[in-house]
Amino acid sequence: MIARDELMTGITRPKNLVSLFEAQAARKGDAAACRFKRDGEWRDLSWREMARRARDVADGLAALGVRPGDRVALLGETRAEWILADLGTMGAGAIAVPIYQSNRPHECQYILENSGARFIFCDGEAQAQKIREIRDRLPGLEGVVVFEGQPSGGAEHLLADVERAGAEWRRANAGAHEARLARIGLEDPACFIYTSGTTGNPKGVVLTHGNWVYEAEAVAQIGLLNGQDVVLLFLPMAHSFAKVIEAVWFSEGFTVAFTESIERLMDNAHEARPTVMPAVPRIFEKAFDTVVAKGLATPGIKGRLFRLALESYEKYAAARERGQEESSLGLTVARRLVFPKLRAQLAERFGGRMRLFVSGGAPLSPKINLFFELCGLTILEGYGLTETSAGTCVNRPGRNRIGTVGPPIPGTEVRIADDGEILFRGGGVMKEYFQNPAATAEAIRDGWFYTGDIGQLDPDGCLRITDRKKDIIVTAGGKNVAPQNLENDLKTDPLISQVMVHGDRRKFLSALVTLNEENVRRWAAENGVGIGPAGLSQDPRVRARIQQAVDALNAKQASYSTVKKFAILPKDFTQESGELTPTLKVKRKFCTEKYRQILDSFYVE
Repeated sequence: MIARDELMTGITRPKNLVSLFEAQAARKGDAAACRFKRDGEWRDLSWREMARRARDVADGLAALGVRPGDRVALLGETRAEWILADLGTMGAGAIAVPIYQSNRPHECQYILENSGARFIFCDGEAQAQKIREIRDRLPGLEGVVVFEGQPSGGAEHLLADVERAGAEWRRANAGAHEARLARIGLEDPACFIYTSGTTGNPKGVVLTHGNWVYEAEAVAQIGLLNGQDVVLLFLPMAHSFAKVIEAVWFSEGFTVAFTESIERLMDNAHEARPTVMPAVPRIFEKAFDTVVAKGLATPGIKGRLFRLALESYEKYAAARERGQEESSLGLTVARRLVFPKLRAQLAERFGGRMRLFVSGGAPLSPKINLFFELCGLTILEGYGLTETSAGTCVNRPGRNRIGTVGPPIPGTEVRIADDGEILFRGGGVMKEYFQNPAATAEAIRDGWFYTGDIGQLDPDGCLRITDRKKDIIVTAGGKNVAPQNLENDLKTDPLISQVMVHGDRRKFLSALVTLNEENVRRWAAENGVGIGPAGLSQDPRVRARIQQAVDALNAKQASYSTVKKFAILPKDFTQESGELTPTLKVKRKFCTEKYRQILDSFYVE
């Protein structure tokens, strides 16, 4: 293992994340730090200008009375102003407390109360209104800074006004910014990132400047990203995956292109022409579903060739899963005639310059990764938790072991406990859970962080995640089943959107299934299936088609891990309805309670 302090041997290590950023800004000067779209046009913000504005925000917060160690929350979409607020908060010596833009008012209230935040940044009117609803219950919250819109009341301020106040404050307090930065060390907290709270109230994960500087140094060593890259960023900045990209950005000096929204992701990718895109598996699942549905709907010889290619790919993926190679005439034809065209289509969708994708936040189906590989596109899957600063293991360029999350990054050790649980120690492990010593002591023992995930190491040191420890289903017969493996397999069917497998302490497994509305409507039209009053989800022909996917899955499973019954829900899972986390993972506990009646009905004798 490479020790954290050896990562920059012979180089003066930055004292904190802001110093790392400012050093890069001094080197890059007028080069574009980021790009974003406003009023229909893409605009650049230079490193020099971003550094100036971040200092203005930092000093503006100081003018408002923010002191080192105070907590300042950030609520909104991923955009350039978020980065300015984040840098400004840390530059003021304060601790950033990011909050997901999808959080509801009472969830925001809990985080603001628990963290003791004095101020909060909001990106616009919708988020500011959430805070107005709960202000009376937050006596410790002194003010709100909105990126745009019209402030309401004396305790609300426009970001532009804070920046102007900061510039004036700095003229009267020369050298104050530099003095604050000099006092911030690697062991000081940079942010509290709150866990998703799917099994109770979220915990505040205390991550230090040292955690993020270490992550930036370690990722730089493996050559994942470089200063010439354009990185398309849509991930929520309240998630540690986005935060580690931010740290590496400051270290490597590439250009970040911010998307307008996740709905505009493909349009923005086509326009910004990125070379790298970090994403959650759901993005790749949707791209796969779109390509497959379009191919299956193609008439004539092209359609027949696509179906041959898809059949060959299925056999190839199944063989690779068994650790074998598959070679056939159909695969040879597909490699020559079909997959190059699919590559061109996918490459064009993502702007035409994509060098690699990085997948994290949830398990990626190896089957989908293999499909992208056959199309000549690289997805490097990685793994980490909020408590380990996200970037803990990742596959390497030129050494992509599909089905694993790669080896640990330099400076991190991994060990598998006797019960299969994955343990880590290294520079990315959190300092503590905020004001929760009992949970901290349970999670970190003898210097090792206990992840709660189950996995194994292959002979080359690459980590394979088999499931979340708390998600393992133990059937009534005592058999252990990893539900994510079954769910990921089913989600490769183009008509299926989401799946939740259920069956802990039950006699057999069951599942809740949602439909990919666009693809199922196309399939219905092609197969003469009309949309009746109950909708396609209740049509017996649609159910028979989904049964085929379930049967294909079951054919590969032991009897105890087959899905015996399933229900097709009338609506897809969403964040707004509470079934998905901000990184689009299914909230098992929430869905189990919400659909309890359906699930219980599967087991009625």
